[in-house]
Order: sequence, then C-alpha cells, then structure tokens
Amino acid sequence: MATLFTKIIDGDIPGRFVWADDVCVAFATIAPISEGHVLVVPRAEVVELTQASDDLLAHLTGVAKRIGAAQQAAWSAPRAALLVAGFEVPHLHLHVLPAWGEAELSFANARTDVPAAELDAAAERLRTALRDAGHGAHVPAALGSPAL
Repeated sequence: MATLFTKIIDGDIPGRFVWADDVCVAFATIAPISEGHVLVVPRAEVVELTQASDDLLAHLTGVAKRIGAAQQAAWSAPRAALLVAGFEVPHLHLHVLPAWGEAELSFANARTDVPAAELDAAAERLRTALRDAGHGAHVPAALGSPAL
C-alpha cells in the first residue's frame, strides 16, 4: 500500500512542492515548526534513515542543504535546521526549516492551525528563493505539482 507521501508525490493528495528531481521531492509540511518548513522525501518508498543507501542519503542531504540556504536567504535566518525522526509516516523524510535557536526545534512547536493561504505564501517565497539561487531547473512549474 502506498504511503501518505507517495500519494502526495503521485498527486492523489495535494502538496505544496518547492523541489522536484528524479530522486526526490520537497514540499511544505502542513504542521510547520517555523515558516518555510519543508520535507525532503525520496520518490522511492524507503521506510527510515538506516534503510536508505548512502547514495540516496547523500542526494537528500545535498537537496536539504540547497533548500536550507534558500530558507536562510528568504527568512533572514541565522541557521537552517535539519531534523530526521520519521515516526509519523513510514517513508523517509528530512525536515528542513529556517531556525533561530535550538529551543524551538521541537515537534511540540509544530503548528496545525496555519491557514492554507499562509502555507501557500511560504512555499512560494521559498520557491522564489530557490530560483534566485540558481535552482530553477528543480523548482516545479506549479506549486501543487511534483513535475518539472
């Protein structure tokens, strides 16, 4: 059975995509810890971190690095944070978010009340920053599509 993330990648469930390539996608989470929080998710259904190949992890962290730099630029954040937990969905995903301190980097701080328009605006702000950083080839043409 397809995971929730596979259903998002396949377009069966809407997503706010900011990155897409042949290995992974990145889309906004519906429960952000901070504005601009996205998930980097492999297209392949890998359950969790230790089951991923070294090549896949290298690719995912490279994408996370590029997204993190764009988040820092878009939100004037001193750091980009990378969190890997993966208990809520059995499909490997890296949380990448602009960060101002370690105390806020807790899933207890995730907001589930963010209006859709604010999630859309944050995703578009990140998409613009990724294009400005020269990654336009990996920014999907439409916010709701993982296709390039």
